[in-house]
Amino acid sequence: MCDKTPFLEYGVVMRRRFGGRVQKLAIDAGMTCPNRDGKVGYGGCTFCLNEAFSPSYCREQISLTKQLERAVEFHLARGRRADYYIAYLQSGTNTYMDADRLHSIYDELISHPAISGLIVGTRPDCISSEILDILEELSHDKYVAVEYGVESVYDATLQRVNRGHDFRCAVESVAQTKARGVDVGAHFIVGLPGEGRDDIVAGVAKINALGLDFVKFHQLQIYRATAMEREYTKNPDDFIFANGFALEDYIALVCDILRHLDPAIAVERLLSQAPRHLLSSSSLGGIRSDDFRGRLVAAMRALGAVQGDMMDKGYCG
Repeated sequence: MCDKTPFLEYGVVMRRRFGGRVQKLAIDAGMTCPNRDGKVGYGGCTFCLNEAFSPSYCREQISLTKQLERAVEFHLARGRRADYYIAYLQSGTNTYMDADRLHSIYDELISHPAISGLIVGTRPDCISSEILDILEELSHDKYVAVEYGVESVYDATLQRVNRGHDFRCAVESVAQTKARGVDVGAHFIVGLPGEGRDDIVAGVAKINALGLDFVKFHQLQIYRATAMEREYTKNPDDFIFANGFALEDYIALVCDILRHLDPAIAVERLLSQAPRHLLSSSSLGGIRSDDFRGRLVAAMRALGAVQGDMMDKGYCG
């Protein structure tokens, strides 16, 4: 763990691994989702608005190579210089396609001279031995990781948000991917309906048991024109972020999450940011990630807390 922060930061881990600053480049390969086209379900997850996950440079129908070039320009224009770039297939379910076509897409990205690795975002129910064969093969030459959208460790929650898979599916997919020597991360949403503070912190033990390399947490964002917006309007008391839940409350909750999180798991994200025009409700007042990080670090230092210092003590609420 970095001496300057009380939790293991993903950026620090990647810098050590590559020997310089690493920047992820979000890429949209135009993939759909089995929870929208009928294979698993229709309508998608109740919280999902895919537009919110795609940077402006990859919303047009342009080639993957052109997206990479625009992504580098996008980050340089914002002062984010990097020594290494990783292509990040973020939007959509990026293993939900014929294996030969997937191989072609992955190859185009990872063979680009500016690219040092590939991260594939997908669902736990959209992985197969054939796709893992491809990812394992690519990982022999460059960095490869899979990021699973797990969202919750509770089956009741996954069913309520129309996720289309259970937590056991995530457990199995993570284990299969790890067995191939490919790094694995997972994404979780804090504050899904029906989950209270105690549920969220107690669930960290199940996250630890997955054996992840990195993890993302972020607060629930309620997007306009989604099923989640309608549910929130109808039953606001089912949401932890209703009824005056403030930034300080979220910082305290994240502090507890981190104190129960395995210190070997790198933390990539703790806050979600989205364009205001897409949001129906955002509980944290539009705070920026760097400001949030500073406040969180200060809060943990004030407590003398570090990642994992309560991991073996369980959670009693």
